[in-house]
This record gives sequence, structure tokens and C-alpha cells, in this order.
Amino acid sequence: MNKDKKVTSYDVAREAGVSQSAVSRVFRPGLSVSQKTRDKVMETANKMGYRPNAIARMLITKQSGMVAVIVSSRANINYPEVLSQVSKQLAARNKRVLLFTLDDAESADDLFEQIRTFQVDGVIALAAHFESQRLAQFKQHNIPVVLYNRNVPDAMANTVCCNHELGIKQLIAELQINQPKNYLVLSGPKDSDVANERREIALNLLKKSDENHVSVLYGDYSYQSGRDCLAKWLKKHPAPDAIICSNDSMAVGVIDEARENHKIHIPNDMSVVGFDGYASSSWSSYQVTTIKQPLEQLVKAAVDMLIERIENPESPPEARVLTGMLIKGNSVRRP
Repeated sequence: MNKDKKVTSYDVAREAGVSQSAVSRVFRPGLSVSQKTRDKVMETANKMGYRPNAIARMLITKQSGMVAVIVSSRANINYPEVLSQVSKQLAARNKRVLLFTLDDAESADDLFEQIRTFQVDGVIALAAHFESQRLAQFKQHNIPVVLYNRNVPDAMANTVCCNHELGIKQLIAELQINQPKNYLVLSGPKDSDVANERREIALNLLKKSDENHVSVLYGDYSYQSGRDCLAKWLKKHPAPDAIICSNDSMAVGVIDEARENHKIHIPNDMSVVGFDGYASSSWSSYQVTTIKQPLEQLVKAAVDMLIERIENPESPPEARVLTGMLIKGNSVRRP
């Protein structure tokens, strides 16, 4: 055989004494093929230097093998574990990740056009906000979308999320052991669906008691915004009895600001809770009381849901809600 000629699946099939379809099945994960045939094809392919052509496969299957994963730029700091899991689980399904960032609603049109240009098989949106009309636009172009960690009860959307209501209830129950009166809720940004949901759940629960005094400040999920919010509050008010933070990064920022600049002891002077269960929140100097999200299960559910809709486009919208785990740290005072 001419060494300059590219080896094809037909060459491998002829050399191995099998059909060309058998070679294709060996190199397409999930398709049935006997172990004997698989071993024979792989041995022959390695000897001949054959590798399947992804572009040719795309023309045959009508799928690019790529999935667009969209995050907001401010969420990148907190999402390395999620992104790693998404990439790992998509790779196991023979899909590859194309990562996009969405900064604001104005850039959504350009993002949509980019995604269409790459002819992705589907989209997973991590911490990225999409209006109903945007979701309808994806549907119109037969691009399945799964929203990760978002609950969208009024939209016909595929969603996977943690049970925020149960988690917030558990955190407030931990705080109420000490019967606090003054609460400060540090919310994430107003354009974050997750932040809005967590904030409103907390406010609705706390306002059921007339004895509670509840205030709200807004950050951007970052460590620094946790510090800044507490510093801003303490310029005009005494320290609250308890602070409910929209995520763990803000909670860790609150704890550092309280200790370093205001001589407030956590948890004796003030209790602090977070949400998500980031690795840093469990460090010995913080040990934040929080809700640890079932990250691997959430990602697996999102990937499974997306693959199902790639393979069966007529599948109806689905919402899956998974329960997080309460982590009782040392940031809440015990009686």
C-alpha cells in the first residue's frame, strides 16, 4: 500500500477480513460488536495506522459530536468542578465540549449565531440566563437545550437543579436553634435565576415570623462581594445575628471580613451559612454550614437528558430535582 495514501475503514475491513460496517461499529461507542471482531479490527487498525475521520462521521450521522456548554463569565470562578464533570461525562458519550461565555443579554444574539455556526448537537447552560423566547429560538432550529441548576416552572424547558427550597429550609432551621432576631440575606446578582430563587425562598420563610427583622444586600457571588457587603452593612448597622449567603464564596468572604476588620467572632457573635458545598468552604479555618449539591448526579442527569433529546428529538420537556446534603459546620453558633 502507498505509504502516502490515507488508510480508510475499507482498507482495514479488507485486511481484517470483516465488513466495513463492522469496522464502523468498533469505532462508534455503544454499538454492538463481538469481542473477537473488536480485537481483530483494533489490531489491524493499529498496525495500519488507521484513525476514524470525525468529519466523515459527521456527514454520515448528521451529528457534529460537539455540545455547547455556556456559562456566565462571573460563574467561571466557581464552576471548575462542574465543567470538569460535564467534559468527563460527555466524553464518555463520545461528545466534545465547546465552551462559551455569556456576559449579558445583549450578547445572546451573537452567541446564538456562533452556536449555530458550529452545528452543535445540543446545549448545556450552566449559570446562564435565557429568556423563554431564546429557548424557543433553539427549539425552532432543533437544538436541544438543558438548563443546569435552574428551576423554570413557567417555561417548557429541560431543567436539572438542586432542591433549593429544601436546602434553604434546612439552613434556616439550623440558624433558628439560637432564635436569632436580626437576619441579613446576601443575595447573588438580580439577573441570576438561582440567586433570585434562593433569596425569595429565604425571605418567604423568614417573614413568616413577625419577630424576625430581615434585610437584603446584593453581591455577585464572589468572595470579595461577600466582604464588601458585610463592610457596607456594618458602617451603619450593628452586626446581624445571622447571615444567609447566596453561595459559599460569599460566606467565606463574610467570615474573613468579620474576623479581620471588625473583630466579630464566628459563630459566637454572628452565624453564617452558605450554599453549594465548594471545597474551600470545608477548610478548617471556615467549616461553613452549607448545603452540598450532588454535583456528579446533577451533571449526569443533565448529560443523560441532553443525549436522550439528541437521539429522540420529540422527547417532551423534563424537570429533574435532586436533593442536596446539609453540612453542619462550625459557622453556626450552638446553644
